[in-house]
Amino acid sequence: MTTVDTAADKWDRRGVSELNATAAALLGLLHDGPATGGQLVSGADERFGAFFSVTRSQVYRELPALSKEGLVRLGKQGPRSSQQYVLTAAGKKAFKTWLTSEAGPDHLRSPLILRLVHAGSLTAKQRSALLDSARTTYQAQLEEAKNAAKTADGPYAKAVAEFAQAQAKAALKLLDSIPQA
Repeated sequence: MTTVDTAADKWDRRGVSELNATAAALLGLLHDGPATGGQLVSGADERFGAFFSVTRSQVYRELPALSKEGLVRLGKQGPRSSQQYVLTAAGKKAFKTWLTSEAGPDHLRSPLILRLVHAGSLTAKQRSALLDSARTTYQAQLEEAKNAAKTADGPYAKAVAEFAQAQAKAALKLLDSIPQA
């Protein structure tokens, strides 16, 4: 008896617009092999860093939806009731379709920028602490990006690391442009 992957056919009829960026990020990570939700959260943080945050709640919300659509299937049961997820042929096809589709505009979600927009509600001491803390964070990100660029494996990883440097430098420039009052 031959098994037919009807999920791949279903995906063809759905269209790429229904695959959101978080789902695509998870499918991309699952190309490396089966993983639990916790492993996907760690992998996302490691691979995407500050460019694309994936929270634990997002991962655990997306995985059942991806499973329902046939883009992933349940794998081995792990320790402490952890559940592995495995990429299906339909998931590979959906991810490839998403990768080759128009990216659309980027959306900046920066907790720092949001705080700066509302910094007028803070005392001078609180604003100063906010700026100092942000400087420390972005200086560390800059150093991490410099190291990543030096050890990058391939031109795409190097370009992303160089972009991370530029982003950290831009944030530091923004912070330096704010008068201390």
